[in-house]
Amino acid sequence: MDAIIAKYKKADENNRLLSAYRPLPPETLKSLREYYRVGLTYTSNALEGNSLTESETKVVIEDGLTIEGKPLRDHYEAVGHAKAYDYVYQIMEKERLTEEDILNLHSLFYQQIDAEKAGHYRNVKVYISGSRYAVAAVSKIPSEMQKLVKWYNDNEKKLHPIELAATLHQRFVFIHPFVDGNGRVARLLMNLALLRNGFTIAIIPAILRHEYIYSLETAHTRPEVFTDFIADRVIATQLDLLRLMRDDDTVNDTVNDTVNDTVNDTVKSGVSALSKTEQTVLAAISSFPDYSYEKLAEYCHFSRPTIARTIKTLQNREYIRRIGSDKTGHWKVNI
Repeated sequence: MDAIIAKYKKADENNRLLSAYRPLPPETLKSLREYYRVGLTYTSNALEGNSLTESETKVVIEDGLTIEGKPLRDHYEAVGHAKAYDYVYQIMEKERLTEEDILNLHSLFYQQIDAEKAGHYRNVKVYISGSRYAVAAVSKIPSEMQKLVKWYNDNEKKLHPIELAATLHQRFVFIHPFVDGNGRVARLLMNLALLRNGFTIAIIPAILRHEYIYSLETAHTRPEVFTDFIADRVIATQLDLLRLMRDDDTVNDTVNDTVNDTVNDTVKSGVSALSKTEQTVLAAISSFPDYSYEKLAEYCHFSRPTIARTIKTLQNREYIRRIGSDKTGHWKVNI
């Protein structure tokens, strides 16, 4: 639990740094929402097997075009998720979360896929492949959802926003109220909880699908495992946004310097001699020393070969060294 509390503190510090940029110009705020509208739609759908790439998702939801050779349902999922994402911002200032809000999120996402089931609780029994645990019985769904909404409203100001968001996601999935689309709605609710409490959204890339499913399954008996996973994703998304802010030439230089000093507090000595790519990879390794090349590539938005070349350079210059095997070891930062 101490490790999770430390991550809460790190997330709070990152949030403070992000707050230093506010208020953002309306144009900047709009572009950021559109950036994450595409990013969250792409990653959330990809976790469920949607075949659209991020660039294809952008074309589908922003230009209304179809991608040749891609299933029509994948297009519907992209458009529907983008609409549900927009709705999150419409309700984030509401005083309380309601069942109607949750039903509307599902309806917006699922309308083009199956209009009859969109926004309605399931009336059939379902099973979760790979899980040892049963979801809520059909007869108990309404009462369980009422309990969930009451729990959220009672605890919104009592729990840390990350614990609140992770627990909301977890409890919703364990109920599994809809015949389909529960994962997408769970992640939208999680991000709604974060936004309502002053945090940015959290992105879960498809490359982390195994860890995501494992931590969610483990949460049946050890909920802190899933909370820890979500804390990592909140921090990673915050650092991604901080990098975007640092790279914006219109940002105030004083704020920029403060952010740079804090984000790179573990990699200060000699880093000025590194390229921007090397600094980005080194900062990522400092935050996530157990990440594989693939995870670092996803996190840093670089190709795997670029990650491999950069890590080789960092090793040769003795900025990092490998502890343990390639599969089970981790990176050690030497500065």
